Amino acid sequence: MKTTGARRSLAWLPVVWCLTRLALLLFVMKVYVFPGPDVTSDVHVIYQGWYDVLRTGTFPQNDVTWQYPPAAALAILSPALLPFLHYATAFFVLVCVTDLAVLALLAYAGRRPGRTLRGAWVWVAGVPLLGPTVYARYDVMVTAVAVAALLAGARHPKAMGALAAFGALLKVWPAMLLLAARRRSAWGSALVTGIAVTGAFALVMPGGFAFLTFQRDRGTEVESLGALVFHVARHFGWHGTVLLNYGSIEFLGPYVSEVSTGALFLTGAAFGWLVLWRLLARRFEEHTLADAAFVAVLMFTTTSRVISPQYMVWLVGLAAVCLCFPGSRMRLPVGLVLVACFMTVLEFPLYFANVVASDGLGLTLLFLRNGLLVVATLLAARALWKATVPRTVPAPLPSQPARAGETPVSS
Repeated sequence: MKTTGARRSLAWLPVVWCLTRLALLLFVMKVYVFPGPDVTSDVHVIYQGWYDVLRTGTFPQNDVTWQYPPAAALAILSPALLPFLHYATAFFVLVCVTDLAVLALLAYAGRRPGRTLRGAWVWVAGVPLLGPTVYARYDVMVTAVAVAALLAGARHPKAMGALAAFGALLKVWPAMLLLAARRRSAWGSALVTGIAVTGAFALVMPGGFAFLTFQRDRGTEVESLGALVFHVARHFGWHGTVLLNYGSIEFLGPYVSEVSTGALFLTGAAFGWLVLWRLLARRFEEHTLADAAFVAVLMFTTTSRVISPQYMVWLVGLAAVCLCFPGSRMRLPVGLVLVACFMTVLEFPLYFANVVASDGLGLTLLFLRNGLLVVATLLAARALWKATVPRTVPAPLPSQPARAGETPVSS
């Protein structure tokens, strides 16, 4: 009976995937218009502009919106693989193919003994919850590398290290996948891969690390946790502005730098907690690697100065890997993240004008989405700690030796 249920689940996976992904493609190719701002403009304008610069053999060093590590150039240049299609169309097709590759990885992993197809279903359901934005950014490609790295982690630590390092050179956050890696070979492979890829870009294409300055100068984006301060403050006389700054819609004005610094402090505190956890953790199971990666990325996403909608696909991918393992402690946090994905498509693009205006609807959506992320982060961190860090039992006090002439009293 159990085998029959698994076969039915596996049979329905490609059907649901095809239906939902067809809808996403129809939206990004504008066969049907999704309500709200045009989410494909990044590909049509920004990505294609970067593509024209990158083809000359250099990075867009004078463009502050280029805020990515050097290997991101490969994602932006990837439509060259389909020269018979327009740039944007080729990009959407390649993202869709990558999406399918992730499903194939998760389905293969889910069919192994002791695994489950729940992870594949999380991916199939979670991606369309984010709306067409998910196909109009290159984050699905990065997430695919991260998913492959985590699934390889248990049996092939060297492959995991290499993939995590390559992913980090695509968009930094996959470096956190190494948090719970216990074998030195994973770290060694990551180091070798990182040096090799970085060195290759340094030799071939100058300006690969200009993004570090641009990231440092970012402010508080309107969808972030810290932005809630200013959304509320606008109703009490705060006189700031909302402008396109460093490629995102940010708050500018009094106290913005202080709130941005506070967000950095929270991120630092999250990093400190993760380091402490890694030092104290003793019980490592098959799913711990994925659980720890999910917690780490969830922490850094929630505390970031920027929570762009596409960031949520990182969490969906890691959540999917977690639920490939029946023993994962992340079921409730994963459920909260999926609900947060639905709230994300409501706040962007559907009601983004309300968010920018800080009106009642916009505030409600942001409080719900960011509140769900905060609760998911706290629950996930608690579950990881309880599952891996043993409770310390106070050692009994040593018995006092009897003095000369005294007779020990027995109870």
